[in-house]
Amino acid sequence: MTTRALMILGTTSGAGKSWLATALCRWYARQGLKVAPFKAQNMSNNARVAAGVGGRVGEIGSAQYFQALAARRTPEVRMNPVLLKPEADTQSQVVVLGEVDEALSRMPWRERSGLLWPRAEAALHELMAENDLVVIEGAGSPAEINLADSDYVNLFTARASQARCLLVTDIDRGGAFAHLYGTHQLMPADVRAQIKGFVLNRFRGDARLLAPGPEQLQQLTGVPTLATLPMWREHGLPEEDGIFDTAPSGQGLTVAVVAYPRVSNLDELQPLRQMPGLRLVWARTPRELQGADWIVLPGSKSTAADLAWLRAQRLDAAIAAHAHAGRPVLGICGGLQMLGEALVDTHGLDGNAAGLGLLNLVTCFERDKRLRHGEARFEALAWPWRALGGQAVSGYEIHHGQTQAHPSLAAPTVALRNGEGEPIGWQQGSVLGVYLHGLFEQPQVLQALFNQAVRPLDAVFDGMADFVDCHFSPGTLAGLIDRSSA
Repeated sequence: MTTRALMILGTTSGAGKSWLATALCRWYARQGLKVAPFKAQNMSNNARVAAGVGGRVGEIGSAQYFQALAARRTPEVRMNPVLLKPEADTQSQVVVLGEVDEALSRMPWRERSGLLWPRAEAALHELMAENDLVVIEGAGSPAEINLADSDYVNLFTARASQARCLLVTDIDRGGAFAHLYGTHQLMPADVRAQIKGFVLNRFRGDARLLAPGPEQLQQLTGVPTLATLPMWREHGLPEEDGIFDTAPSGQGLTVAVVAYPRVSNLDELQPLRQMPGLRLVWARTPRELQGADWIVLPGSKSTAADLAWLRAQRLDAAIAAHAHAGRPVLGICGGLQMLGEALVDTHGLDGNAAGLGLLNLVTCFERDKRLRHGEARFEALAWPWRALGGQAVSGYEIHHGQTQAHPSLAAPTVALRNGEGEPIGWQQGSVLGVYLHGLFEQPQVLQALFNQAVRPLDAVFDGMADFVDCHFSPGTLAGLIDRSSA
């Protein structure tokens, strides 16, 4: 018989919690268990459309979306009941069970924890009742002693689930044994007792050289080190958040992604990172756009603010020069909105602004957010996007803006229509703007644009499960969820 929950905690943000939780979702699913992922609260502008409450659709963090797929389950909002989407350094949009809660978004964060935890706890218990195992991901560190009375993502969740916990650290950063020991000692005693093993992640070198560190750590804490996971950059799982290391090198097509401060949904660019012969670089200055074959304007959580930043960096002129030279420019969601003539905001959601003027479009921000997952099809297109013409694709939309042709200018060519026939993409010269996220996750799109393919996600998940299977001792992973064991 299995325990109902296994929780992955980390000594820091970026220690590898999301990656390990995803790998374990697939490993346990391959044992024939019904597995669901869970994270009480995620803070990320990487979000995906998932099944919502009462037949509606909602949004969850991308990490839990991929964990659900790894577990061979349909992603749903209970798997990430609270999502915080940063809009400024001190402001976040609060999404509860997939839907924006404007009142909570305006509330100071310490005050809203008490209101959010009951919603998250209910989702946790429902998932535990419906599944053989819930693989839970913590957030940041569980040893933030200034937050212990409100840390429902780590401490409250661990207590409510009575999960057996793994504590993972990034040994490549240095100080791994101190991180593990300090985190262990600063945690409340009851949750500390739930830690059943340490995991050293991203190790480079001969693991035998770690001795006698793990043994000494066990003497100090009573907790064994259950696995040392080697550095593995090419695992293929999209990064949970932020800008991943692209390590540009070699020759080939150069794709420059404009990295504005509130960039979102970068996980959809992961397939480009994996592609041989392609250099993916981040651009924050005009110099970093020099020599690019393509420019991509990705999504944004604050389109008007990011557009102002783009102009302040003088990237606008460099992007216009690239487009006027006939070289490809692709805008996705917020990037599409920036490429138009104007942003019109009558509800105070994002801000008014003049666009880059590369697509004869106007975007009006509506109060209700559009969330949609579905099929779409490209119309016949002109060079340099001709190869996409007629392609059927799937993906998702998350946006407040509604975009139409400028009433006083020649309309750009409709490039993409959704399943209802509505335009969600336009082409003007070498510039293409689309609302549909996930294009680069479509094998047919990669084949059409680059004459290449990358590993499908299901193969990525299996590779991750094989990896942890090799580096945890035989029987360890099964033993972690065996209720008959101590």
